[in-house]
Amino acid sequence: MNHDPRSHEAATEELVSADEGQMPYEPGGSVRAALANAMVRMKKQYYGRGPTAAKAWILDDYVFVAMEGGLTRNEETLLAAGKEDLVRNYRLAFQEAMSEVTIGAAEEITGRKVLTYHSQIMFEPTRSFEIFVLEPAPGDA
Repeated sequence: MNHDPRSHEAATEELVSADEGQMPYEPGGSVRAALANAMVRMKKQYYGRGPTAAKAWILDDYVFVAMEGGLTRNEETLLAAGKEDLVRNYRLAFQEAMSEVTIGAAEEITGRKVLTYHSQIMFEPTRSFEIFVLEPAPGDA
């Protein structure tokens, strides 16, 4: 992967921009919907197939995005052969490689710095999760 910071910025901007070009802080926008949509777009763009549904929650300094489905055909084939660990390890390694873009999108949408981030996937049913810990909001003690 190209580690040129401009490519990360361009990728982040592409994930953050909503379908109609509306940012979440504009009238009619929603931070939670923007987070869910950005994570789905990231999966679709970089895996070639994305989740079929997603929802995001924000509680204090925590962001949790849950996504359903979205496995590629080769991942489904590996799962059928009992290779859950291989699919999980690949997905986690890929998310680690994508962390700058993923974190950048979360920071842009929430307007807050991400202190730490973790991705996870489970099977039967297939669910993937993006978890962010945000820097406390100004005025929080």
